[in-house]
Amino acid sequence: MSSRERILGRVRRALVDVPRDDSPYEDAVARDYLREHGDRSVAETVELLAENLADYRAVVHRCTEEDLPATIAGTLAARGARTVLVPPGLDPRWLAATGAERLPDTAASTPHELDRIDSVVTACAVAVAETGTIVLDGSPDQGRRRVTLVPDHHICVVRVPDQVVASVPQALERLDPTRPLTWISGPSATSDIELDRVEGVHGPRTLEVILVGQGLSSGSGRIRHRSPRARPDPDERT
Repeated sequence: MSSRERILGRVRRALVDVPRDDSPYEDAVARDYLREHGDRSVAETVELLAENLADYRAVVHRCTEEDLPATIAGTLAARGARTVLVPPGLDPRWLAATGAERLPDTAASTPHELDRIDSVVTACAVAVAETGTIVLDGSPDQGRRRVTLVPDHHICVVRVPDQVVASVPQALERLDPTRPLTWISGPSATSDIELDRVEGVHGPRTLEVILVGQGLSSGSGRIRHRSPRARPDPDERT
């Protein structure tokens, strides 16, 4: 008997006195929880997203579709980025105003090569206002998961209001669970047992989110300035 058979046998014995339930999965769990906390307009939902992103130490910019290339170029210039990683499906007009060298996302790139790239620019699948979360699903305009985990600086473009939802349940309805989903709530960070916060361990140390939509003037949310920290070896990341 294998270890797997032993474990399954213990599970069956533990469940022997549990009444059998043949309810379909969709009906087995009550889903009468609140789908949204509060009654907000579209503008208020977008504002909540911006506030929560800033609370998570992300830098928030707002601009119109026409101003997006200039906003991205200005953000890269302020960062001093000389190289930018470009997912294969990213709209080329977004980077039309920047002089940074554009590097394609290739399967042959090693972690060390990705770590030497200054910035990465992506779109997103959906943004959750109540949690200040950006979700990537590996679509062509977002690239593979590793391109937003290794470079130190991530610029993510969110279309307003089309890609903004109020809550996690609403976000899940838009996402394909079979895709490689990455949920991002602020820059990568962790704390040790003494609660010393270290940023950039499991992903980008700096996250900048650009909210793009008509009626949005150029500007930034609350910018949190952070002192530089040593970057870990990319081979040690998980």
